[in-house]
Amino acid sequence: MKVAFATQDLKRVDAHFGWARNIAIYDLQPEGHRFLEAVEFAGDLQEDGNEDKLAPKIEAIKDCAILYVAAIGGSGAARVVANNIHPMKVNQPEPIDDLLEKLRDVLNGTPPPWLRKAMGKGAARTLDFED
Repeated sequence: MKVAFATQDLKRVDAHFGWARNIAIYDLQPEGHRFLEAVEFAGDLQEDGNEDKLAPKIEAIKDCAILYVAAIGGSGAARVVANNIHPMKVNQPEPIDDLLEKLRDVLNGTPPPWLRKAMGKGAARTLDFED
């Protein structure tokens, strides 16, 4: 499962989604994680009401199941959720590696329903009527 992180320094979740200079993307599996890519954004990212700045960010994370942010506006959250990405807000800057380990622990235990759904993002839906 791919997980995205809004970050200024590529080490911590420390950025508002719309203002983030970088989005770090990782592949997370029950046995561990690996860094996939960092997507860098330029321009006037702090301009409120500029919806154009969100489109490239949404495009960059479209394959991700979860997005960690320090904050996210209503419009950004709506667009993220519309793309079947679950936004997760952190209350203070937190190391990406720590968040990945916490999430991996949950994956290896009994994930809540929203996480089971996120884990299946991109997989073909199957229905078993006998169950």
